Amino acid sequence: MNVLTKAGRVLSQLGESSDLTARELSIRLREPRPTVHRLLQELAVLGFVERGPRRGTYRLGLELFRLGSLAALRIDVRDAAKAVMEEIHQALEETVYLVIRRQHEAVCIDRIEGLHIRSMYLQLGGSLPLHLGAGPRAVLAFLSHAYWDEYFATVEVTTLTPQSPTTKAEVLELLGDTLRTGYAVSDGDVTVGMGSVGAPIFDSTGQVAAAISVGGLTALILEDPRRDHVIELVTGGARRISEAMGYRPS
Repeated sequence: MNVLTKAGRVLSQLGESSDLTARELSIRLREPRPTVHRLLQELAVLGFVERGPRRGTYRLGLELFRLGSLAALRIDVRDAAKAVMEEIHQALEETVYLVIRRQHEAVCIDRIEGLHIRSMYLQLGGSLPLHLGAGPRAVLAFLSHAYWDEYFATVEVTTLTPQSPTTKAEVLELLGDTLRTGYAVSDGDVTVGMGSVGAPIFDSTGQVAAAISVGGLTALILEDPRRDHVIELVTGGARRISEAMGYRPS
């Protein structure tokens, strides 16, 4: 286990830098240079490290990339989110949603029904425009600004209730709030009297892959003292799912 721990630390350091020498690694790891050199030789045999572009340097090998790609292919966001969704549902007894983007819509791929009220929107397999609802906006907010331009050039800013945003400027303001706080809030813009909180889920490449959200009566979701607890559960859950998807924030 001691050898595996040292090897893991070597790989972590190489992952943080483009290439390093055995001497540089020994300084960073506070390990004898011969020990580090021996680990590098063994890791090179396995394909986990390879020679770098500078003389005497090493970098991560293609075998790690192959294994990482295989692991990523085996991760399904529904599997990664299942336990978290159940925990949030148990804690709040409200409806929990999991959505992904399909072109310019957010599609519900999983849903656990709340115990207090049944929402007719975002049924399993149903969809909403990305500018409406907390889950959809949590996805849209973390897509590129180039995609925002494409979205607003293609999609009409439709409304469902008097509380729905009616202009591009209003949607952009909501997206800015989401980027700043890390979560999206919907207050009656999909169904009058219903509120929701959503947070983005990121994959191993750092791209937004989905969003998790919780919805119910506004008084039970967005009003004090429960609001902070809901936000904490949703954002914390999104972080855990992202980690399960292989996401590692810089």
